[in-house]
Amino acid sequence: MARVVVDVMPKPEILDPQGKAVTGALGRLGFDGLSVRQGKRFEIEFDGEVTDERLEQVRQAADKLLANTVIETFEVRVEA
Repeated sequence: MARVVVDVMPKPEILDPQGKAVTGALGRLGFDGLSVRQGKRFEIEFDGEVTDERLEQVRQAADKLLANTVIETFEVRVEA
């Protein structure tokens, strides 16, 4: 079974309140100097090999449904 991962992150210019809250909590716990941005990870599995056509299908799904491309970016990668 093949697995493709789609990582979705807020664009740099978009406020990330969840990431900011985690950054603050880490600081209070003594983990200074860390900055967190929170995103989403989608794991997509399918039978057969990873082909260019399959990757394009996943990219289209990410563009149309998994990510809000107005405020988020996404990256599609094959997981070993």
